[in-house]
Amino acid sequence: MDDGASAEQASSEIALIEMAVESWRFSRVFLRLISKLDAGESARYVNQLRYFQKRIEESLDQVGLKLVNVEGQYFDPGVAATALNVADFSPDDRLIINQMIEPIIMGSEGLKRQGTVMVGKVEK
Repeated sequence: MDDGASAEQASSEIALIEMAVESWRFSRVFLRLISKLDAGESARYVNQLRYFQKRIEESLDQVGLKLVNVEGQYFDPGVAATALNVADFSPDDRLIINQMIEPIIMGSEGLKRQGTVMVGKVEK
């Protein structure tokens, strides 16, 4: 593959990653909106959202990419995500990832994009 074709492929991959991250954000907002509806009305929208998320995951899978959600897992400096509020805690605090702001994107050869998270202190 020549440099022009590989540059175009890299550019396409970056665009797809950006779309995946934006769809992640939109899905989270849409879920918050759905949670305000009554149960009967929200079921249809939840199913549509699941279908949308499945299609995004299938599209990413076709090019060897995967969204990774680490909510609920313990946070440590080795996780492929930046914690926006880590400065609010002491180094001795045991932290858990409360919320993914942006997902981690992995490719077949490793990390493609770091995620962004909010962490909280694990209660003893």
